[in-house]
Amino acid sequence: MGWFKRKNQGIFTDSKSKKDVPKGLWYKCPQCKQLSPKKEHEKNFSVCSYCDYHSRINSIQYFSILFDEGKYKETNNNLKSLDPLLFIDTKKYSDRLKEAEEASIFNEAISTAYGKMNGKLIAIAVMNFEFIGGSISSAVGEKICRIIKLSIKKKIPLLIISKSGGARMMEAAFSLMQLAKTSAHLSLLSKEKIPYISLLTDPTFGGATASFSMLGDINIAEPNALIGFAGPRVVKETIGKDLPEGFQKSEFLLEKGFLDFIVHRKNLKEKISDFLNMVYY
Repeated sequence: MGWFKRKNQGIFTDSKSKKDVPKGLWYKCPQCKQLSPKKEHEKNFSVCSYCDYHSRINSIQYFSILFDEGKYKETNNNLKSLDPLLFIDTKKYSDRLKEAEEASIFNEAISTAYGKMNGKLIAIAVMNFEFIGGSISSAVGEKICRIIKLSIKKKIPLLIISKSGGARMMEAAFSLMQLAKTSAHLSLLSKEKIPYISLLTDPTFGGATASFSMLGDINIAEPNALIGFAGPRVVKETIGKDLPEGFQKSEFLLEKGFLDFIVHRKNLKEKISDFLNMVYY
């Protein structure tokens, strides 16, 4: 048996008698600070059951939510960035790519796939924020263009879920070229009268907002998502004025007409299906 003793106002215990609580059992909401079992949080679509805060999730999690029975075929999984400029800042860009791949379970900042959603085929591209902040590289642009081509070939709707800090600075102009490239390919999708739905999640910034993220036939967002081009602090310093309450949040953008509607993650699959059944199927 362990022992304890009182000394002054402190209580000391035998450390050998302590039982370590396994890590990763609890989720602490960054917004309301409430604790909930991690498994329950995941079952609730990674949304806080107390305040409705939507945690960031990656492509695998979105695919499991949206595709029927979590079944899908991933495309261009081996396509990833090179280092065309041999870029070095505090470290080599090639080393950053390796580190990002090792730290995450992805080899690029976007994953693309197609499968059935409520019985109807759909192509989906999801950005992975944990891979260099979901930044847009030449490989990201190419993967988006290829999923657009697949959507045209199979005549199936396209959904892109954005979660990005913007262009990847380590690729300079190669990254910026992806804005025009992806926008041009989306125009081809439009000519074929195939629906494109853009879902903006927290955060969606920079080159993503300046191109494919805001070019949907409908632009929708998750609740309380931060969406813009430059960050609120940069905007405030530039214009020298205080910003409106909730500036750059999805609710503010909806009020100003930049979004068509806001959808809770648990309703995402049904809302998108209802829209596509109404306009396409």
